[in-house]
Amino acid sequence: MAQILDPLPSEQSGNILCCYVNATSKIQIARISNIPNWYFERVVFPGQRLVFEAPKESCMEIHTGMMASAILSDTIPCDRLAINEPMSDEFDTGSTAAIDPINTKPIVPSINTKTEDTTKPLQVAGLTTVD
Repeated sequence: MAQILDPLPSEQSGNILCCYVNATSKIQIARISNIPNWYFERVVFPGQRLVFEAPKESCMEIHTGMMASAILSDTIPCDRLAINEPMSDEFDTGSTAAIDPINTKPIVPSINTKTEDTTKPLQVAGLTTVD
């Protein structure tokens, strides 16, 4: 995976693909600062998913934005953010249709399609004046 701004240092081996999700309602700054000769810092908006590649020994600092400042709110080892990449043999390109054993019910419930007359006359309430 290509890093857009700063490539991983060439002396680093054993990189892992990671994912971090900002599940808060505040803007966060994700920063990796424990890898020498590498700068990684990204703004992560509320609900946004950040996918990145990092060395196994790296740690991500999460800084939560406040009024005119940011507070270090968490430090997460990147191996805990690792995405399990499927092996090439897990992609079966055979012609048999895949059946999902969990989701056997249709997602959308059937629509009521009654053909009988469903209109009813309206009853109008009478208004009277009281003196």
